[in-house]
Amino acid sequence: MSPLWDEGLQNERTRLAWVRTAALLAVSGLGAAGIGLRAGTHLITVVPFALAALCGAVLLARTGVRYQRVQHALHEGSPLDERADAVIAWLGTLAAAAGAVVFVLLR
Repeated sequence: MSPLWDEGLQNERTRLAWVRTAALLAVSGLGAAGIGLRAGTHLITVVPFALAALCGAVLLARTGVRYQRVQHALHEGSPLDERADAVIAWLGTLAAAAGAVVFVLLR
């Protein structure tokens, strides 16, 4: 039986993808919230973007922990449940989309 992992650095590439996703979510959320505040839009427009930025920051902070859990699961054969990270990423993405819709509708 072959091991669950190989030497191909898949976990490292996945970690980098999560870092890119989290950083993009955090930076774009902060940027959009800042633009909204400078434009003088309603606070209801800024809140979803701030939530997206917060979700990105949480994902970025969890990157090291997620990497260690995946490494342990691959080497030890233990189960892995990373639904929390997927939920946070979806929440941030939906918040950014909702902020964009509200921004367009209120303009």
